[in-house]
Amino acid sequence: MRTATLFLLTTSALFSAPAFAQDAIPTADESTAENEIVVFGQGQTRQVQELKTEDVTILAPGTSPLKAIEKLPSVNFQSADPFGTYEWSSRVTIRGFNQNQLGYTLDGIPLGDSTYGNNNGLHIGRAIAPENIGVTRVSQGAGSIGTQSTNNLGGTLEFFSLDPVDGFGADANLTYGSENTVRAFARVNFGESDGIRGFISGTYHNAEKWKGGGDQRNWMINAKAIIPVGEAEFDAYFSYSDRAEQDYQDLSLEMISRLGYDHDNYSPDYATAIRAAQGIFVAPINNLDDSYYDASGLRKDTLAAYGLTAPLGEGVTFKIKAYYHDNTGQGTWGTPYVASPTGVPMSVRTTEYDIQRGGVFGSLEAEVGDHTISVGGWYEHNDFTQARRFYAYESLTNPGRDHQKFMRNPFFTQWLFDFNTDTLQYHVQDKISMGDLTINLGWKGFQVNNEADPRVQGSLAAGKIKSRDWFQPHAGVAYKLSGNAEVFGGFTQATRAFVSSATSGPFSTTQAGFNALRARGLKPEESDTYELGARFNNSTFNGVLGVYYVNFRNRLLGIPTGPGIVGNPSILQNVGSVRSLGFEAAGDVRLGGGLTLFASYSYNDATYRDDVIVPGVVPVTIPIKGKSVVDTPKHLLKGEIAYDSDSLFGRIGANYMSKRYFTYTNDQSVGSRVIVDATLGYRFDLGMRKPVEVQLNATNLFDKRYVSTIGSNGFGNSGDNQTLLAGAPQQFFVTAKVGF
Repeated sequence: MRTATLFLLTTSALFSAPAFAQDAIPTADESTAENEIVVFGQGQTRQVQELKTEDVTILAPGTSPLKAIEKLPSVNFQSADPFGTYEWSSRVTIRGFNQNQLGYTLDGIPLGDSTYGNNNGLHIGRAIAPENIGVTRVSQGAGSIGTQSTNNLGGTLEFFSLDPVDGFGADANLTYGSENTVRAFARVNFGESDGIRGFISGTYHNAEKWKGGGDQRNWMINAKAIIPVGEAEFDAYFSYSDRAEQDYQDLSLEMISRLGYDHDNYSPDYATAIRAAQGIFVAPINNLDDSYYDASGLRKDTLAAYGLTAPLGEGVTFKIKAYYHDNTGQGTWGTPYVASPTGVPMSVRTTEYDIQRGGVFGSLEAEVGDHTISVGGWYEHNDFTQARRFYAYESLTNPGRDHQKFMRNPFFTQWLFDFNTDTLQYHVQDKISMGDLTINLGWKGFQVNNEADPRVQGSLAAGKIKSRDWFQPHAGVAYKLSGNAEVFGGFTQATRAFVSSATSGPFSTTQAGFNALRARGLKPEESDTYELGARFNNSTFNGVLGVYYVNFRNRLLGIPTGPGIVGNPSILQNVGSVRSLGFEAAGDVRLGGGLTLFASYSYNDATYRDDVIVPGVVPVTIPIKGKSVVDTPKHLLKGEIAYDSDSLFGRIGANYMSKRYFTYTNDQSVGSRVIVDATLGYRFDLGMRKPVEVQLNATNLFDKRYVSTIGSNGFGNSGDNQTLLAGAPQQFFVTAKVGF
């Protein structure tokens, strides 16, 4: 088996190779042409790739586009479920930057920083169904300076919805598989490329957890319309999502050794959970934190946007878009640390979220001789309410609470805050085209005002804080050596704004701690990214090589002060800098006859440059200088082999990740692993608009037992922390797809 795995890893390929990325939103012809020879960011002055719809839909239906991009260089993705959609476990890092240091947009609409804590946006999986994504663009560096994001120290992930242009039709698929997974998707498309066009779709997904009790379900509606008016074009987008996920238990290495990878929460065994809360354990369980009764993440999101693209003259284009996002959410945990007033020795602890945010962004672009000059701006106001509440279980024999439903009637509110965040950002860019030479020069700037107003303060901080950096420069160059080869290089400086939240950022500490942070002049995190690379593409081979250097400074660290379920305030401080040196390579080969090969390799040496000094009566030094950054494997090696004829198609891919540390002193780590996924399908031409497809997917084909997510409860300085999640075992899914 090991020989077969290594062979797959080194000779694997991709079903539909990463495509060429432009700074402008791709047109339908650019992003969906089936016979297009795709390249890796040709003409760009930075490292960037794109994936098309087929790169997601060849995976198990419902798979997150974040899982689809894990084959790209320097992308590290983890999740404890086979689809990559379970948000408590979902993690993506790029070049050592974690997911809340990356930028995310959908059709330009800002999605926030993708944290589970849900303070300024929403995961892409709650904004659009995977089948409705036309292009996914990944910039491993700091990304385009025009991105609507104030947290993209590292890369950016830009998602673009489909632009259907093929007239009226309908697409549907139905999936059944392991753990009684049922998923249904249907979309109605309408319109032509030169007229009113769009789609409306519905999605339903329900799967039992692969261990323990409970379900992970969601349903969603998406709709899009594009309305040409003369030479201008209006566009509108709407999405509603309702997601409820019962959680898997967080583990430690010691727990995995003692209890196994399949250990989970007690649910639905309420009686055993009650006895454990009373201190009566069933071996090998021996403490309160080995298992809780139940836990879940509940989210309801409404997202709407309306935009205009209009020419204002020859070579001049104006774009503007307004958007609104409403979110209601609860994260629940059955805690044995707080008893219910009903006499039950545990209660439901929640973190509750309510977001009402709206904004507008726009740009003006003009072609003047060899120059393409663009200026743009973005404003957003975010009203965010967050609370920590406790709800009673009914009795010793009946919980009377369903963790799949929103809790009502709390018996205690520990804290409740109204947060207000105002974001103002602008950018200026000049793209200079001089034959074979392209030069990009520009900068962006922002000011973000954060305010926390307590309604029930508890032990957390209130007040105001501001982050501002009006000049974050970008410079890049690309030079064509021939019709097939080019070199590129660039520099980008970025600053990450503070966030308004009681569970992360400057307000997540005590009032005394917050006052001390302000007095010391807490600084926002900053990064300098230098890139240099070369690309080659012809009708057979597309590839890229790149090297980078990143200086990440003013790193903010929230030091946990107890188990995650207890929810003690963290200690936040600037703790120095990080240096990253890396190498990236990727390529795909089209062998003809429908056979393609793809492989990517990444090396990243990311280390802390300073020890951490924890303040106190007697300051404590944490010796991490020279240690590797947590959750940053040095080696990532991915590969796929795929075949696609008129009828038969298939793909098998392998993903290798080297050792990852989950303590800052690097005394604890999880080992390397190789995960293999596979697809096999057949098309039947029954005279419909599209052939009928039957697709079989296998995730974790060789049933590898491994740790997927690390840092689910943060990272500790040393010692074996309960902050790991086990990866899903082997799973199979079969899907029927029709288009008519």
